[in-house]
Amino acid sequence: MFRIASVVGGMLRLKGFNLANWGTLFLLTPPLIFLSLLFAAPLFQVIWTSFFAPDFTLQYYERIGQNPIYGHIFWNTAKVSALTTISCLILGYPTAYFLSTLRSTTRQLLLVFVVLPFLLSILIRNYAWILLLQTNGGVNRILLSLGLISKPLELMYNETGVLIGMTNVLLPYMIFPLLSAFMAIPSDVKEASASLGANSTKTFLRVTLPMSLPGISAGCLLVFIVSLGYFVTPALLGGPRQMMISNIIEFHVRQVLNWPFAFALANVLLMGTLIWYFLYIKIIPKQRS
Repeated sequence: MFRIASVVGGMLRLKGFNLANWGTLFLLTPPLIFLSLLFAAPLFQVIWTSFFAPDFTLQYYERIGQNPIYGHIFWNTAKVSALTTISCLILGYPTAYFLSTLRSTTRQLLLVFVVLPFLLSILIRNYAWILLLQTNGGVNRILLSLGLISKPLELMYNETGVLIGMTNVLLPYMIFPLLSAFMAIPSDVKEASASLGANSTKTFLRVTLPMSLPGISAGCLLVFIVSLGYFVTPALLGGPRQMMISNIIEFHVRQVLNWPFAFALANVLLMGTLIWYFLYIKIIPKQRS
C-alpha cells in the first residue's frame, strides 16, 4: 500500500501536483462553492432570463435601445455617480492627507469617526438627512438665523439632496484608498525634495500628488461603481428627475412584475460597470509607469 501511494504521489509530482497544491485546492473549495451558489448561479439566471422568457428574444434589449427615456436614465445614473465621485474626492483627499500627517495613535482615534457611519443603517442616515435638509430643517434654520439666505433653500427631492446623501455614505470608500496611498509614500522622498530647495507646495505638486494617483484612481473607481447601483438615497432624497437605473429596476421587479425586462436593465448596467473597470485596469499600469 505504501509503495502504491508513493508511485501515485510520484506521478502527481511529475504532473506538477504536490501536497501544497491539494491543500490549497481543498481550502478554496468551500468559498468557490459558496460564490457559485450565491453569486454565479443567480447572475447566470439573470442573464439567461433576459434572453429566454421562455423562448429566445431580444425584445427587452430592443425596448431599452428604442425608448429614449431609458437612455436618459442611464445618463442620469452616470452623471450622479460621477458628481458623487468628484465630491467624495474633493472632501476625501484633504481628509486623508491630514490623517496621514498625524501620529499613529491620533490617526487611529480619528479613523473611528470615519468608520462610525458604517455602523449605522443607511436608512437611519438618510432619514437624518431628511430632517436636516427639508424646508424647515436644521440646515435652513441655521442659514436663516445667520442671515445668509432670505428664504429656505430647496435641498430635497432634487439632485442636491441626492449628492449630499450619497457623498455622506460613500466618503469612507474614498478616504481609505487615499490614506493607504499617502501612507505608502516614503518620508525620505519628501525630505529629499525639501533638501533640494523645493517648498511645501512644490513638494506636494511634484512628489505627493503624483505618488498618490493610485489611491485617487482606486477610490474613484470604488465610489463610482458603488454609486451606479445605489438605490436607497435617490429613492428617499431625490425626485422624479433624479431617477436612477436601480430605481427603475426595482419598479419593474416589485410593481410591474416584469422580471425579464428588469434583468435586461441590470445586464446593461453590469456591462457598463465592466467596461469602466477594464478601462481602469488598462489606464492604471500606464499611470504608474
